[in-house]
Amino acid sequence: MSLKVILVACVTVVALADRAPVHHHHAVPTYQHHAAPAYHQRVVPTYHQHVAPTYHAPAPVYHAPVHYKHQEYPTVAPKYNYNYGVADGYSGANFGHSESRDGYKTEGSYNVDLPDGRKQIFKYVDNGDGLVAEVTYEGEAQHPEYKPTYKPAPYHAPPRYSVY
Repeated sequence: MSLKVILVACVTVVALADRAPVHHHHAVPTYQHHAAPAYHQRVVPTYHQHVAPTYHAPAPVYHAPVHYKHQEYPTVAPKYNYNYGVADGYSGANFGHSESRDGYKTEGSYNVDLPDGRKQIFKYVDNGDGLVAEVTYEGEAQHPEYKPTYKPAPYHAPPRYSVY
């Protein structure tokens, strides 16, 4: 159905309803209000205005400032000696370090075996006014010609495959 047909049908129904006589064949019921029995009575809770609980933060505790005494440093000047060394035959590592200090004067040295066969020695001195270093080498640098110890495998041509 189209919208025009539906609209015309609705207007016709409304127009006929206005002309139809109203007949009251039955009496209109009247309603009387009766109190509900006691066991059905609804108890309405009473709500009181919400009062937020009062909270009192504890009083802040402030400790009295601690007055530190002037930090006292030891009056004895530092004094020590140490050394260590590593000599590992398996890896060929051979190195060491030694140092001594007496007050502001520090002396020490490092040494290490280099791969070229020399020994490098690094000596240093500091008298409190800066580091003075000296690097020396012991031995001659060796650079032997490299000769492989393996024999290369003989060359074999790859196999040939024929296609039928």
